[in-house]
Amino acid sequence: MDGTLILWGHALAALLFGTLALAAARRTGRHWPRRGLVAALAVTSLWALVVAGIDARDPVARLLLGARNMAWLGLLVLLIRRSAGAGGSSRALTALCAVVALVTLLAAGLAIGQGIAAPLGLPASLATAMERTRLALVMMAALGALVLVQHLADAQRRAQGGLRLALAALGGMWALDLLLAAAAYAQGWSAALVALRGFAMAGVAGLLAAAGSRADDAAPPALSRTAAMRSLASVAVLIYAGAAALVAHLAAAFGGSHGRIYETAVVCGAAAALLALASTPWLRAWTRVKVAKHLFRHRYDYRTEWQRFTATLGHPGPGGDPLGVRIVRAVADLTDSPAGLLLAMAEDERMIPAAAWNCDPQDPDPADQALVRHLATGRIVALDAIRADPHGAEAACIPAAVLADPLAWVVVPLLHGERLAGAIVLARPPVDRALDWEDLDLLRVAGRQAASYLAEDRAHAALADAARFDEFNRRFAFLLHDIKNVASQVALVARNAERHADNADFRADMIATLRESAARMTTLLARLGQHDASRSEPLRPVDAAALVASTAAIRRAQHPIEVDVGPADVPPVLAAQARLAQVLDHLVQNAVEASGPGVAVRLRIAAVDGQVAIEVIDRGCGMSPGFVRDQLFRPFVSTKPAGFGIGAYEARELVRAMDGRLDVMSREGEGTRFRILLPAAPPVRGAATLEAAA
Repeated sequence: MDGTLILWGHALAALLFGTLALAAARRTGRHWPRRGLVAALAVTSLWALVVAGIDARDPVARLLLGARNMAWLGLLVLLIRRSAGAGGSSRALTALCAVVALVTLLAAGLAIGQGIAAPLGLPASLATAMERTRLALVMMAALGALVLVQHLADAQRRAQGGLRLALAALGGMWALDLLLAAAAYAQGWSAALVALRGFAMAGVAGLLAAAGSRADDAAPPALSRTAAMRSLASVAVLIYAGAAALVAHLAAAFGGSHGRIYETAVVCGAAAALLALASTPWLRAWTRVKVAKHLFRHRYDYRTEWQRFTATLGHPGPGGDPLGVRIVRAVADLTDSPAGLLLAMAEDERMIPAAAWNCDPQDPDPADQALVRHLATGRIVALDAIRADPHGAEAACIPAAVLADPLAWVVVPLLHGERLAGAIVLARPPVDRALDWEDLDLLRVAGRQAASYLAEDRAHAALADAARFDEFNRRFAFLLHDIKNVASQVALVARNAERHADNADFRADMIATLRESAARMTTLLARLGQHDASRSEPLRPVDAAALVASTAAIRRAQHPIEVDVGPADVPPVLAAQARLAQVLDHLVQNAVEASGPGVAVRLRIAAVDGQVAIEVIDRGCGMSPGFVRDQLFRPFVSTKPAGFGIGAYEARELVRAMDGRLDVMSREGEGTRFRILLPAAPPVRGAATLEAAA
């Protein structure tokens, strides 16, 4: 079992050091000379590989151990010469390096001598003396290296944290050598300690990788926070597994007849403890905080945090949370807060709960107006500081319900420009800590970004309301125009009745006109009450000639109307009869109003290339080409003093809804011709419909 642990532990260390060497070869460092670093990492990887594949006691492994130490010592010498932080102690440190290197060379030479002399069959006492001398030299070299690292770390106190962490990793490496050599000198060879050293060297590689992530351009190459966390977690798990295996081995060795039971109990207990620790949210949060605090210059990886923040805000996904919940979750994720509450501004300038994430919103506190005035300054409120000074000025601004909740941690204002759009109350994270300048800066920027999303959402809602009001106003304007037409029609009938009341034909036309006007008023009232449900009338074959004749008969009571049907039979058209009648009524009414008294309005209908053309022609004042092009079909533009400017616009929209086209030809002083083009109904369908109607 010890052999397996030695193999896997040192193989893992060899893999990690080799990966670091390849990555370092692609970078240049300001604090770490690149070539020296690559050589040291490569030799360390080769040494670990030889220990895993052969044996730590093999002369080749011992020779590579000396080469590893020499490579790292050479790197430290280069670092001392290139660094200005060592000051006047640089010569002393260089001299100490030389002494340690000399001792290391003596230990390596003695290891070579042992390898050469072993086949010669030396006396046991001489072999033991040589081994104890080699171990003593290894311990001296390790002690000297530790002293060197300590002095160099003291001289580099103002250097970057990554450099200090790398020196600590090297100190750990030589401390392992000292421990193993001391144990071998006192009690002989220990396979368990050699196995433990393999996993510990993997941890040293992880520390070197993390050290590179703290330096701007220092080698080893910088890792992302995610990679550093995973690397350290992997190393920690491997060290934990190695320690558990060592304890299990010792339990089996000293447990006597019950050794197997003890070993099984240790393995099961270690596995259960590892699962419990890995599933603890507090431990994960604590690890992230400690790693960010001690391994990185800044608490946050701003690029990663901002990508996650914007992704949470902008991608609700199918069946996702509403915007308010996404805003709370996005801000809470920045500080690992497990819950949060969004307070939005009400119409009375008070703050009310608008959305909650992992918590239940509480009723608004009457003191919210004081909170609004305080948050409008843009200050982030740390509630723990206020609780520590309950009689301070800020305490009076915070609602008592918020201060009484021990889980409430911070209040983040959401400022859009200079206006307060809301606030977010964040719950206390699993690892409680005080807010620092990085937290405040990040939360302040995130609050402004979240406020812009809130403002955009409210603007969309306002535009939707405006669109609904616009649709209602447009429909109401159309209805008013129709009512005006009916009123004008009735007024004309009333004026003509004074002169033609004795005419029987006029009385018949007048009754028909009044009946049609009453029917139209009833239809308009129905459209107003049913939100214009008539616009959903399907297209069907309509006898356009009969509809034109009916319109002319009704209008003759108020103005002379002439009807001209083409030489051939006019086919039915595909249209909505009520819409087509409404269009004809608009156009005829406009033609009547534009024509002088006694000047007839002409209606023509004819078949044209698979379509039906209906023309309304007057000989009135006409319109200029510019007015027809730019003004005629614009709503609310009219040349009439009391006109709404809706008739032509509505007529064109109704014709378009029936897949037709409305053209106009007009000349000033000559008159105007409106032409409706509608598709003819298929002959079979039209004939069947007309036959059924007959």
